[in-house]
Amino acid sequence: MLSCKTLLSRRTKIIRKNKKKNSKNKKRSNSFSTKQNPISEIYQQEEDIEEEEEEDGDDVEEGFNLKASAPSQSHGVQPLGNLYLSPGSVNSRNTGLGNLQTLTDELVLEVLGFLGGAHLGFLASVSKSFYVFANHEPLWRNLVLDNLKGRLLYNGSWKSTYIAARYPSFDVSNICVSGLRVRDFYSDYLFQSWLCANLEMKPEWLQRDNIIRRRGISVEEFISDFEEPNKPVLLEGCMDNWVALEKWDRDYLVQVCGDVQFSVGPVEMKLGEYFRYADQAREERPLYLFDPKFGEKVAILGSEYEVPVYFREDLFSVLGSERPDYRWIIIGPAGSGSSFHIDPNSTSAWNALIKGSKKWVLFPPDVVPPGVHPSPDGAEVACPVSIIEWFMNFYGATKTWKRKPIECICKAGEVIFVPQGWWHLVINLEESVAITQNYVSRRNLLNVLDFLKRPNASTLVSGTRDRVNLYDKFTSAIEASFPGTIDHLTQKAEEKKAQQKKPSFWDSVTDSKAGAFKFSF
Repeated sequence: MLSCKTLLSRRTKIIRKNKKKNSKNKKRSNSFSTKQNPISEIYQQEEDIEEEEEEDGDDVEEGFNLKASAPSQSHGVQPLGNLYLSPGSVNSRNTGLGNLQTLTDELVLEVLGFLGGAHLGFLASVSKSFYVFANHEPLWRNLVLDNLKGRLLYNGSWKSTYIAARYPSFDVSNICVSGLRVRDFYSDYLFQSWLCANLEMKPEWLQRDNIIRRRGISVEEFISDFEEPNKPVLLEGCMDNWVALEKWDRDYLVQVCGDVQFSVGPVEMKLGEYFRYADQAREERPLYLFDPKFGEKVAILGSEYEVPVYFREDLFSVLGSERPDYRWIIIGPAGSGSSFHIDPNSTSAWNALIKGSKKWVLFPPDVVPPGVHPSPDGAEVACPVSIIEWFMNFYGATKTWKRKPIECICKAGEVIFVPQGWWHLVINLEESVAITQNYVSRRNLLNVLDFLKRPNASTLVSGTRDRVNLYDKFTSAIEASFPGTIDHLTQKAEEKKAQQKKPSFWDSVTDSKAGAFKFSF
């Protein structure tokens, strides 16, 4: 969360600089209304200040910029730091909650999360404070995604979507209007939710590009230079002959997919309906279309791309229809993406971008990203609520790390190789369409088998109905299709391990304690 100290220091700069400005000077206009949005005004003033300080030659940290399409903060919520700069103000958040004011904002919302839509509506009429909390959009989003299992037709906001679905005769045309604005309501938690939904990616978050790029390398080079040492690489030119690269725009995809429903988070949506949602949604964590059965649902999509030559050995294929989910079509608007995770079942992956651009941040298996807290058994991962929140609060820490993350911006026509075990975060910088596949080759087979036979494998394995017996089934299928392969790979791994432990000639003749040669007769 953006610290009060940061917000306080920025507000202080604003006040100090504004004293120097003529009060008759007009504020610079922006694409959103600063008159109706004091928080937007603060950020607009901050931009003015940065220009003045640049002219004065001062060294000032670059501030945050709001998206041009950013709406006003729905109910006038301000960051808590602003309270300390408003002498005499009382936080109406507390006065309106009564005895519940001792709870954190997160706990208040957790409690309200147990209520249905009607009860949230009643509660919103109790006080201005409850009005703000009960209209928090993520509450209504959860109601829609958890309770409305039928057709999801997004209607400008999650609250109006819920009401339109539950009460079709009700006129929801005015629900999307901003509504009641509450004075002197301060909350870092609620403010950050709006801020993360409307922030532009800072240029410094996009500058680092230290991934290795290759074009036209052989399969042997890929294996020796990247797959065996388990290193990421961005591959260029290996999808130039894809039909998808030329044809997969919005109009074409909507046309060929028709009424087919695709997996979007916990719900199913037609592609046209999803694009309608993507055009309207302004939220911290936009829904991501991530469907593992697209090839079966729309056969032509599966025929308009081909697996790059580097990834065609996929040993999970010996399981036939019983193999875990392995390929997905991924579609999402700017700001959507995946927070830090490791790919399932200890597999490696490739991700081919057909439209748009994506920012990637990757950490090796032995380096846990800052702000990410995996459980000891690896079954759960705690991380920031949104990707933007991670960049705001944790990305800067990596600048001083000796082992910096691997980063890049992947563009249409490029393929990134994500080795097994690597942590990675992805955010779409614009509306993007991609294909990704997870696979198992001989270089990764032993890792996958070790993963599948863990004592808690039944809680870790994903993408298959039979989590308990997957190890036995996979081992038997490999032995039937490729006899002796597992034993051969195990022997090679043991020889390699022994070779790494074997002392060199100089180690064998040097007395490490005395720092000189030793001789034996």
